[in-house]
Amino acid sequence: MKYVSIGIMLCLLSVGVKAQQVMRLDLQRTIEIANDSSLSAFRYQNMYLSGYWEFRTYKANRLPSLSLDITPAQYYRYITQRYDSNENMDVYREQQMYSASGGLSIKQNLDWTGGTFYIDSELDYMRNFGDTKSTQYTSIPFRVGYQQSLLGYNSFRWDRKIEPLKYEKVKKEFVYNTEVVSEEAVTYFFTLAMAQADYQLAKENMVTSDTLYSIGLQRHKIAAISQADLLTLKLDKVNAYNTLENAQITLKRAMFSLASYLNLDKNTMIELSLPGRPSDMEIPVDMALAKAKENNPTFLGQRQNVLEAEQNVNKTKVESRFNASINASVGFNQVADNLGGAYRSPLQQDLVSVSISIPLIDWGVRKGKYNMAKNNLNVVKIAARQEELSVEEEVIMTVNDFNIQQRLISSAEEALDLAVLAYDQTRQRFIIGKADVNSLTLALNRQQEAQKNYISALQNYWLNYYKIRKLTLHDFASGFSLSDKFDFKAGMYR
Repeated sequence: MKYVSIGIMLCLLSVGVKAQQVMRLDLQRTIEIANDSSLSAFRYQNMYLSGYWEFRTYKANRLPSLSLDITPAQYYRYITQRYDSNENMDVYREQQMYSASGGLSIKQNLDWTGGTFYIDSELDYMRNFGDTKSTQYTSIPFRVGYQQSLLGYNSFRWDRKIEPLKYEKVKKEFVYNTEVVSEEAVTYFFTLAMAQADYQLAKENMVTSDTLYSIGLQRHKIAAISQADLLTLKLDKVNAYNTLENAQITLKRAMFSLASYLNLDKNTMIELSLPGRPSDMEIPVDMALAKAKENNPTFLGQRQNVLEAEQNVNKTKVESRFNASINASVGFNQVADNLGGAYRSPLQQDLVSVSISIPLIDWGVRKGKYNMAKNNLNVVKIAARQEELSVEEEVIMTVNDFNIQQRLISSAEEALDLAVLAYDQTRQRFIIGKADVNSLTLALNRQQEAQKNYISALQNYWLNYYKIRKLTLHDFASGFSLSDKFDFKAGMYR
């Protein structure tokens, strides 16, 4: 009854599969969907866009800025001290005042000097209430000026070095992460491919075990095989059904995982088409290393870390000594009782301000910060070199594995063909009574093992292939950089 119920379940399952829409995928299509629709792809796209807008902000800060500052209403009511000339004494008086102000300014930061050039215009209005009432307007129709730290830290100059490098790293990280998605898609693809292959073999094994047990019953009746051999055939039949049930569970899990990763409906039925034997392609290790040093975002990231550490050294060094700054401007101003008079016959307004800050006693605080920054720079340089060596080692090992894997695929393919042929012949010989049960079981196990080895060899090949693309950002099959396939303005990978 158990076997009958299992058979009915398999029939119902097959009917359900036919009724449900089936999606057929090959490896390339799976990778395309992963890079277009997976949650990982969306996350990496938003990481790129975050870096993109950070760079846009940096570029905007290099352009002239126009700002309008307005205080439309300000009211004061307070008691203040005044001198009464009639009484020759100070007295307290109530004072009320209403004022308003507005200003328009244009500023331009200068990278090389670290200063700021500005042009502005201002208008202020004030009305006093109380014992003495008055109305005044004061204006600065035009003023041009420049402020500069003469010996201080110039953040603009360092931003000019670091920000473009950061954005270049962000772009290459996006392409790098695209290949990470491809690697993950390959893993999910071949996990399902292995599960489908195991399930198919389990179904075939179930049918074969039924047939062989029926033949064994007939041959046992004529004493052609022993009772032990018949029990072995029955045990194979029981194990075949159990294996089929476990394979079906594994298949469902693998199919659900791939559908979830591709952001598809969780109940989607997926049928995979295994890629054929890839064409031979030998990748030179030296060329792969050169492309990795040129394109890998890890190298750009380490260069950024070193620059930022050097920036900190420069900042602490400059701030450890005295500083001087200057602010100079020239313009016009005027005051009058009416708005028109505030702009009539303006007087020249000049300003020159020089300030100096000299640290006298700080108990070694500035010196300590400077020494800490220098030591941190050394640490960053060593860490950068270690990271670069790690990437170089990974490139060398991956390329060597890839070149070897091509030969392993050929060997695994040949072994699978031989195993299938050997099992078919052994099964035919068993049917006609020229092979025993042990030989048949051994041939079946070899066929299943060869099938797994072949799929595993394909998986390792494609994993290494996309890992090399990830590490070098170079497509050795077509011979061009993967960065050329990236539309930086749209933030999409073509």
